[in-house]
Amino acid sequence: MNADAVLNAYIDLNLLLVVGITVWMGLRWGLSKSKLGFEFIRQKTLLTWMIAGLVAAPFVADGLNGTLITQAPNLSDMLVAQYLSGNVSMSATEFEGLLGARESFERDVLLGQSTLAQALWGLLAVGAVLSVLITLRAALKLRAILKASYVLRRIGRVQILVSETTRIAFATRGLRNRYVVLPSGMLHSGTDLRMVVAHELQHFRHGDVETEFLFEALRPILFWNPAFFIWRQEIRAMREYACDQALVRRHGFDARAYCECLIRACESAIQARRGAHLSTPTVGLVDLRNARRGATLKRRIVAATATREVEDARFGWLMLLAALLSLSFATALMIQRPADWSHDRLMLSTIVNLERMAARNAAPVQSDLPAGFVFSSY
Repeated sequence: MNADAVLNAYIDLNLLLVVGITVWMGLRWGLSKSKLGFEFIRQKTLLTWMIAGLVAAPFVADGLNGTLITQAPNLSDMLVAQYLSGNVSMSATEFEGLLGARESFERDVLLGQSTLAQALWGLLAVGAVLSVLITLRAALKLRAILKASYVLRRIGRVQILVSETTRIAFATRGLRNRYVVLPSGMLHSGTDLRMVVAHELQHFRHGDVETEFLFEALRPILFWNPAFFIWRQEIRAMREYACDQALVRRHGFDARAYCECLIRACESAIQARRGAHLSTPTVGLVDLRNARRGATLKRRIVAATATREVEDARFGWLMLLAALLSLSFATALMIQRPADWSHDRLMLSTIVNLERMAARNAAPVQSDLPAGFVFSSY
């Protein structure tokens, strides 16, 4: 892919994140009004695949458009058709300028000659560097915690560590090994210890740590887009609901004791303050990065204690997932720039040329002769 294609895919990705979060919020609201509102395990799976589809859709659409997919529907061509049908009250010159605004912006950014383009590149570079430095600082802090901890138990490639510096149990991973870090104060309660370890191991089964790594990898290039942070907040909340439900629905698991464990862990973290904030990329038992932690804890308890009112309609969820992925791909095709000149765009260009010729003919003719010079008929 050349620089123009990369920039085009990057703009499409940001637009898709905005459109996608709008669709997700509407879908989640609709599910909350139905019996599926508390099926957070399926909702979390749906959300994860939807995010993956949104990230991949611009690059897939750019690779297939014009090769395997020809004459794909395009938003620009649809607008041109509406204009030629008389449904847009605007001059052809202004309308063409509006349609070409994105292409002009991309060309200006790639050339980097204007002050605006240079300022934009500078802001993107500074933001990306700061995001990388923040992640690097968090990774070094996390590495220090892991090195200062001692091993309590090993389960395959999973190491259960005990730390004197952290007040929140969390899970993270390296290239090979996975780690569950427990506060030393939790060793006094065998019940809480077993439940917290089960909680963090469940995060590994759901792939939540890898998802957190993905968001950290995307932050340097998407740090300016509010939709990115809304997506991250949604996935963080949904993964806790899903993890809590998966544990409570195990046969013989004590839901009451688990909810009491969550309350004690949240109280301990709030009172301790120091060592209570997680360093990314980690997945903790409770997350104080959310300002509305009290409301989040309440929703987690409600989700954990909710009874399953419907059967596990796996086929229905798969159909919904297929519809969301298809919508993401179709939207990525729609917002792409048109590859070729269509018949309607040629007609629009002709109208623009006619408007320019009419404006030129209507303009008064300026003479270069000196003032007062008069032609004589003799």
